[in-house]
Amino acid sequence: MNTSLAMNRVPQVTFDFWLIKLMAVTMGETAADYLAVRMGLGLTGTSLVMAAVLGVALVFQFAQKRYVPWSYWLAVVLISIVGTLVTDNLVDNFGVKLQTTTVIFAVALLATFILWYLKERTLSIHSILTRRREAYYWLAILFTFALGTASGDLVAEQFHLGYFSAGILFGLIIASLGIGYFFLGLDAILAFWLVYIFTRPLGASFGDLLSQPKEYGGFGLGTIITSAIFLAAIASIVTYMTFTHEGEEKVAVER
Repeated sequence: MNTSLAMNRVPQVTFDFWLIKLMAVTMGETAADYLAVRMGLGLTGTSLVMAAVLGVALVFQFAQKRYVPWSYWLAVVLISIVGTLVTDNLVDNFGVKLQTTTVIFAVALLATFILWYLKERTLSIHSILTRRREAYYWLAILFTFALGTASGDLVAEQFHLGYFSAGILFGLIIASLGIGYFFLGLDAILAFWLVYIFTRPLGASFGDLLSQPKEYGGFGLGTIITSAIFLAAIASIVTYMTFTHEGEEKVAVER
């Protein structure tokens, strides 16, 4: 049996990966708030428009046969926005409680992982070599963002911790997972997906802290300035990744 090398469709997990992911979810929170208010379409209308934009971005992403930074991270930013809007729609327009949305998206994410594993026998992000695996990957990403939004809002608002305290809490959870992975033998795949989930409410808490008015416990920068700051930072890192080829990963495939 011959062994050849194929390019993974998603990036390696590096420090820059987590940095840009955290900024993407922070921007997703503030951009979703800005678009829902400024577009004048309401939550539902804005959600439909952004879902269509995300669909176009995913068409470009699925057309790639390897990791392409601008295409991949554009999809991440947009799916972060859409995931936030989905949760906000359920809560604000349909009156679904945050406890319920948290459970719904947790179950949906678990079901995605089960189906993914049954079909592919792996949940590793180091072997996203086919469109079917990538489809499972992006579906899981969507549910992590929706779940992170619901759980983050639940902790910050209904548990009355506030943005800063909630951010500290989720940061400590992520730190404990890092300790578990590096020193206690926590499974790499489990650690990755748990951290991926919890970076969403961490980023959302940070975004709300920066953008919300001071009377509500924020710094008062507003959604426009906050979103612009993180968009510029994301664009800079993606440009760096493009020229340095950071994040590209070759995978051995038996044929």
